[in-house]
Amino acid sequence: MKLFGTDGIRGKAGVAPLEPATVARVGAALVRSLMDGASPHRFVIGRDTRESGEWIEQELARGLTGGGATVVSAGVVPTPAIAYLARTEGFDAGIVISASHNPYEDNGIKVFGGSGVKLTEALEASVETLIADSSWSVGPAPGLIERRDLSGPYLAHLEQILDDAGPLAGSPIVVDCANGATAAMAPAFLSSLGFDVRPIGVTPDGRNINLDCGSTHLAGLAREVVATGARLGIAFDGDGDRALFVDAAGSVVDGDAVMLIAALHLKGEGRLPGDAVVSTVMSNIGLELALRERGIALVRTSVGDKYVMEEMVKRGYALGGEQSGHIIFADHLFTGDGLATALNLLRIMAQSGRELADLAGELVTYPQVLVNVRVKQRSDYMQVPAVRSVIERVEAALAGHGRLLIRYSGTEPLLRIMLEGQDQAEIREWADDIASVVKEQLA
Repeated sequence: MKLFGTDGIRGKAGVAPLEPATVARVGAALVRSLMDGASPHRFVIGRDTRESGEWIEQELARGLTGGGATVVSAGVVPTPAIAYLARTEGFDAGIVISASHNPYEDNGIKVFGGSGVKLTEALEASVETLIADSSWSVGPAPGLIERRDLSGPYLAHLEQILDDAGPLAGSPIVVDCANGATAAMAPAFLSSLGFDVRPIGVTPDGRNINLDCGSTHLAGLAREVVATGARLGIAFDGDGDRALFVDAAGSVVDGDAVMLIAALHLKGEGRLPGDAVVSTVMSNIGLELALRERGIALVRTSVGDKYVMEEMVKRGYALGGEQSGHIIFADHLFTGDGLATALNLLRIMAQSGRELADLAGELVTYPQVLVNVRVKQRSDYMQVPAVRSVIERVEAALAGHGRLLIRYSGTEPLLRIMLEGQDQAEIREWADDIASVVKEQLA
């Protein structure tokens, strides 16, 4: 039974695998898989604002306590808060109930070990094997949950990045909390540092999380920044582990731009070990070229912030992330943290005296074309002579000044063809050439 994807277990709340019985088994299986026999085992749980979060928390607690663990709920908090608390407050593991940027009908379960790092694929497989084992069951007794406000230690840790606004004191900033996990925390915290915060997306009702707001819907934030004359805008996603930005003119500043800004600043401070940044195959080649010009390598991984994290840990690197706004600052935490990303960006602005548009202007983004081709089955397309020939021809034409990425969708029978280059019309023609041959040979 395959339950875990690239970001934990995710699906429609109330529908397998997120129906009550399986959720409780997940809790019990986690106790069996993660613990070494010591007792009592301590888990901390946090959730976002979805209406299904409370009953999922209760079912997880039923499984966890039935397996001998104790459960502390931190309530509605950002995902990175749970990762931090699991590492620092004496817990054996942390569990987040969230579906991140998905609509409210969805929910999910992601787990951090006691070191604050997401589970390895081996541990995930162990949990899946236990859940599928019908020789054991979870008792009917409701799980006992201790409820505590644990936001203090997490916010104190964030203050180490930026403890006051400094020269940015009084600056108006618009903060979009996506009606999610940061709604009750981020505006008040940023205000306490000295910013003039104009919050939006801060009225969660259980069903409006990510609804036309947050990091996946930036148009409203951009309008608000321009209309109010704000210095910049910050947009979190539903669980607060990512952040995207808009500058004073309303232009979007994505994760690639943030990584470049942060990499240059960290290198200048002597805090970029290996002179390298880790990102995924989806980052624009403009980031790779801009870093290369400044003596910084870009190491690419598969899509998913957990793969970025694993590469950073393996190589001892300090900075990594995704174009979507998951940015990992290893000195802070080995998972994406929207508030930490925002504070680092504000710190760079304060120390450099430069505006966001100026900093982001260091990145020249190359045009991109994405074509999806429906195929009969996933096969090794490079073993098909006609497909291999057209791919090799396009790669030769790009000659280090563009990029071709071909990969299968993780959820649909689609082959995704992505091209980046200097000329939009040219790369569109090349993408269509590849797609045409793929259709002839594989569709």
